[in-house]
Amino acid sequence: MVFASQVIEWRGPAPFHFVPVPEEQCADVRQVAAAATYGWGVVPVEASIGEVTFETSLFPREGGYLLPVKNAVRTPLGLAAGDEVTVEMTVRLPG
Repeated sequence: MVFASQVIEWRGPAPFHFVPVPEEQCADVRQVAAAATYGWGVVPVEASIGEVTFETSLFPREGGYLLPVKNAVRTPLGLAAGDEVTVEMTVRLPG
C-alpha cells in the first residue's frame, strides 16, 4: 500500500517521530492485523520512504496506526516534524 501523510513528533521521555497511517490504509491493515500481530496490537511492516527501506512495527493509537520513523531513516532523508512524506508499506506476515 502507498499513502502520503505528515511526520509528527511524539514528545515523551524520549522524542519519537511517526507517520500516521490514513484511515483508508488502516482499514486494510486491520484486515490482516490478527494474522500478523505478535502482541500488544503492534503489526510488523516493511516500509520505504524515498530511497530508504526499513522494517518496523505499526503502533496502534486511537483506533488507527502510527508508523515509527527512526533517526536512522529520518536523518539521511532530512525529515523533520511537519514534513509530508509518501510511504510504501507492506504488512509482514509470519511464515
